[in-house]
Amino acid sequence: MSNILGTATAGVEVFAIRTGSVRIRENQVRGKGHGRRRLLRTYTGVAWSDWLPIYAWVIAHPEGQIVVDTGETAQVAEPDYFPSWHPYFRRGLEERLTPQDEIGPQLENRWIDSRQVRRVVMTHLHTDHAGGLRHFPNSEILVEPREFALASGLNGRLRGYLPNRFPAWLRPTFMKFLPVPYGPFERSLPLTDAGDVVVVPTPGHTAGHVSVIVRTVEVTYFLAGDTSYTEALMLDGQVDGVAPDEDAARDTLRRIRLLAEREPLVYLPAHDPQSADRLLAKQVVREGRGSGLSETVASKAVRVTGFQERHDAIQ
Repeated sequence: MSNILGTATAGVEVFAIRTGSVRIRENQVRGKGHGRRRLLRTYTGVAWSDWLPIYAWVIAHPEGQIVVDTGETAQVAEPDYFPSWHPYFRRGLEERLTPQDEIGPQLENRWIDSRQVRRVVMTHLHTDHAGGLRHFPNSEILVEPREFALASGLNGRLRGYLPNRFPAWLRPTFMKFLPVPYGPFERSLPLTDAGDVVVVPTPGHTAGHVSVIVRTVEVTYFLAGDTSYTEALMLDGQVDGVAPDEDAARDTLRRIRLLAEREPLVYLPAHDPQSADRLLAKQVVREGRGSGLSETVASKAVRVTGFQERHDAIQ
């Protein structure tokens, strides 16, 4: 059982929003080697992955709607949108989407006004997660402070971020984690008074990467960002090809597996072709490392009571 302070709230739902497709080198999906050699193989690899989805997520909550990541922008098709001098954008990334694939129009098609979204949580600030920020000028944008620092300025561009494409109005709210564990995660940050939507640090893919946990009556959703590209890779403990800290990435995947042993966890990475199906079926991670299997559960998640100090942690 998780030792998070909070409850499972009725009426909470999670929706997937697909904002186009991306393909990357196979050596990025599953890293080969260690250290600089692993990164070099990502840049120099020949084989491409299949076209992968770019998912953002909407949490429909009685306290207000929360969006997790914003997907990509159709502006990537414009000449010179990506820096041609950067080896990753020159040979490691291809994307395809139309303006109607962006998160703003897709929310409108679901009768959701993006201007009324209460909060946007960024798992990290790579372009395929931050490209749709411009659709949320009235929302509170929550970013892990180290992630924002790493993404900023010329050094951020060298690391593969596009800070020059962030909206000029962007003044994010920095997350400050509380020393309150959520299962195997030593720190957490609740986003709701009920304590059923919680952010946890998941460093690996980037140093400031976070994930969002949504506890519902039946299952717990783990909105994973890019902790791994598929559920099977998470179960195998396989680090991707661009993570700056292999040990941190491997430890994050270990903690996710531990959480899956304690709660009926639906694992939802942003680029897993099976994420949307698992979301709809409420398919949870099966206990046991490396199985790559899942099962549908009908049992209710365990409720845990009590909560405190949410507002002091967001500043």
